[in-house]
Amino acid sequence: MAKKGNRVQVILECTEQKDSGVPGMSRYITTKNRKNTPSRIERKKYNPFLKRVTVHKEIK
Repeated sequence: MAKKGNRVQVILECTEQKDSGVPGMSRYITTKNRKNTPSRIERKKYNPFLKRVTVHKEIK
Protein backbone atom coordinates (compact mmCIF):
# COMPACT_ATOMS: atom_id res chain seq x y z
CA MET A 1 0.00 0.00 0.00
CA ALA A 2 1.10 3.52 -0.75
CA LYS A 3 2.09 5.59 2.26
CA LYS A 4 0.33 8.93 2.74
CA GLY A 5 2.76 11.69 3.53
CA ASN A 6 2.95 15.40 4.08
CA ARG A 7 4.88 16.04 0.86
CA VAL A 8 2.73 17.42 -1.99
CA GLN A 9 3.41 18.69 -5.51
CA VAL A 10 2.90 22.42 -6.10
CA ILE A 11 3.02 24.62 -9.20
CA LEU A 12 5.05 27.85 -9.16
CA GLU A 13 4.01 30.56 -11.62
CA CYS A 14 5.83 33.77 -12.57
CA THR A 15 4.28 36.93 -11.11
CA GLU A 16 6.05 39.51 -13.29
CA GLN A 17 5.07 37.99 -16.63
CA LYS A 18 1.33 38.53 -16.06
CA ASP A 19 1.88 42.28 -15.69
CA SER A 20 4.31 42.65 -18.61
CA GLY A 21 1.98 41.29 -21.32
CA VAL A 22 4.64 38.97 -22.81
CA PRO A 23 3.01 35.84 -24.34
CA GLY A 24 3.61 32.46 -22.70
CA MET A 25 3.77 31.50 -19.03
CA SER A 26 6.75 30.36 -16.96
CA ARG A 27 5.76 27.55 -14.59
CA TYR A 28 7.75 25.12 -12.46
CA ILE A 29 6.62 22.02 -10.57
CA THR A 30 8.20 21.28 -7.20
CA THR A 31 7.33 19.59 -3.91
CA LYS A 32 6.89 20.97 -0.43
CA ASN A 33 6.25 19.54 3.01
CA ARG A 34 2.76 20.63 4.04
CA LYS A 35 3.50 20.17 7.73
CA ASN A 36 6.61 22.41 7.78
CA THR A 37 5.37 24.96 5.22
CA PRO A 38 1.58 25.45 5.43
CA SER A 39 1.67 28.82 3.64
CA ARG A 40 2.25 29.38 -0.08
CA ILE A 41 5.90 29.41 -1.14
CA GLU A 42 7.84 31.93 -3.25
CA ARG A 43 11.06 31.12 -5.09
CA LYS A 44 13.32 33.03 -7.46
CA LYS A 45 13.51 31.04 -10.71
CA TYR A 46 14.65 31.71 -14.26
CA ASN A 47 11.97 32.88 -16.69
CA PRO A 48 12.95 31.96 -20.28
CA PHE A 49 10.36 34.33 -21.82
CA LEU A 50 11.70 37.40 -19.98
CA LYS A 51 15.29 36.03 -20.00
CA ARG A 52 15.96 36.84 -16.34
CA VAL A 53 15.37 35.57 -12.81
CA THR A 54 11.95 36.49 -11.41
CA VAL A 55 9.78 35.67 -8.38
CA HIS A 56 7.54 32.62 -8.83
CA LYS A 57 4.62 32.05 -6.41
CA GLU A 58 2.64 28.91 -5.64
CA ILE A 59 -0.73 28.80 -7.42
CA LYS A 60 -2.23 25.50 -6.18
